[in-house]
Amino acid sequence: MSTYTSNNILNAVAAAAKTLDERKEEVNRLNVFPVPDGDTGTNMSLTIQSVVGNVANLAIGASAHEVRKAITTGALMGARGNSGVITSQILRGLCEGSQGYDVFDTASVSAAFAKAVEVAFQAVRKPVEGTILTVLRDVAAAARNAEEEGLSTEEALDAIVAEAYASVQRTPDLLPVLKEHGVVDAGGFGLAIIFDAFTAALLGRAGTMVDELSFGRASHPKVEIEQVNDWEGSQYRYCNEFLVDSDTLDREEALNFLSTMGDCELCVGDVPKFKVHVHSDHPDQVLAYFLERGQVSEVFIHNMQMQSVERTEKLAAEEEAQRKPLGFVAVAAGEGNAAILKSLGVDVVVSGGQTMNPSTKDLLDAIGSVNADAVIVLPNNSNIIMAANSAAELAEVSCAVVPTKSVPQAFSALFSVDQDASLETNVEEMAEAAAAVKTGEVTWATRDSKDAEGNPIVEGDVIGIADGSIEAVDDSIDGAVLKLLAKMDAEDADTCTLLAGEGYGDEDLEALVTEIEAVYEDLEVDAQRGEQPLYPIVFSVE
Repeated sequence: MSTYTSNNILNAVAAAAKTLDERKEEVNRLNVFPVPDGDTGTNMSLTIQSVVGNVANLAIGASAHEVRKAITTGALMGARGNSGVITSQILRGLCEGSQGYDVFDTASVSAAFAKAVEVAFQAVRKPVEGTILTVLRDVAAAARNAEEEGLSTEEALDAIVAEAYASVQRTPDLLPVLKEHGVVDAGGFGLAIIFDAFTAALLGRAGTMVDELSFGRASHPKVEIEQVNDWEGSQYRYCNEFLVDSDTLDREEALNFLSTMGDCELCVGDVPKFKVHVHSDHPDQVLAYFLERGQVSEVFIHNMQMQSVERTEKLAAEEEAQRKPLGFVAVAAGEGNAAILKSLGVDVVVSGGQTMNPSTKDLLDAIGSVNADAVIVLPNNSNIIMAANSAAELAEVSCAVVPTKSVPQAFSALFSVDQDASLETNVEEMAEAAAAVKTGEVTWATRDSKDAEGNPIVEGDVIGIADGSIEAVDDSIDGAVLKLLAKMDAEDADTCTLLAGEGYGDEDLEALVTEIEAVYEDLEVDAQRGEQPLYPIVFSVE
């Protein structure tokens, strides 16, 4: 039997928090109620992140009791919304149920979940079937069965995760509003993700049991939310939640009072710290009641009607963002360059360049975020091409790389895009357009060196680089640009695009344009703000 230390378990909790944070929007999309009490995924994520932060402050070698206290306190203090408060009570129950067990095994897991069900259901006055509580109860039953069948700890954890997802899939059969909108319960799904990620981390697996469920995919039909006045949860405007420090607060009396103020009332915790949640039109009266009985802190009052309007607009915007046949990812440094690339059709601009090369994962994540059937990556730097190729190979959608070595090359490549053509045809046409662009870069020498012809370069000299070769040296930026243009046969070119870097002023840029036009009368000069660091001027001729 494997032995799991307290450190193993806490690291797995942290991994679960990270996974839920990464997938919170997936959970948020499942919210179906007309007046959303915040977003379920976000609230659950904030709650468990608070746990991780609180545990991280423990001294090395903290006792099991101190660890349990840190988890329950962190969950209580960080709980947001109904889903967050219920999550905090589940964690509290898991900690209380595991007391008295010296090892993390099937028996202790079963006991922990049994207590979690007891604590969580006590916290909710009117439990509803088909919600996070149903999933918790089903998981506890799976844990109990695993103990009775004599399963190993690893087998028990796998059974728990499998039952969590199975229970989530059954929620629409128990809660009509879920079936009506074609989704599963958001809180239950969030809980399943937590259990799945925790188990994967504890058992040392590279991935979770269910990486992405069909009902949670971004391509799933979005929920339409209407502003209604007759739904039982929409009659109150404000969501009120706060902490109360009190040695005298009677939790049952407090709940009775809250029920007269509104609905979705929760008062959890123990003397001296409580978490309060209620939907009410009178937050002033709610706060006054608890101020008479203790000290109030961490007050959050949300206007749920405004939240509903904002969420409706957000979902509508997502609906309008139709999937495209072809999308683009580009790498660039500088807000100006990024803005130009996006105006030319780039979906995601990954920040990076000469001194900050993005990783394969950075590029892969960017590719995955594009809502398109196929994606083309423009690395815009020779040092990034290899990572871009690796990301393209790993991408789940059709993906290819146009090996651009500069942002100006990407501009020309994007001008040649034909959305009606195939991926292969576009790659070919874009690569051909990029290859016709000559790029010049002007910066300062960081050490003594020599140019392409062997002439000396002193640290601090202004140098001009043409396609990777130092072809010009001068004591001024303008001088280096003009020398470099001559080396690049600008007299034979039609256009010159200038990108001004950060710190290179507009007046200086205008003066440079005037100088270039005086020397090359037939050259069309287009000056833009690229705002790239380290290179005051990047330009292209074609």
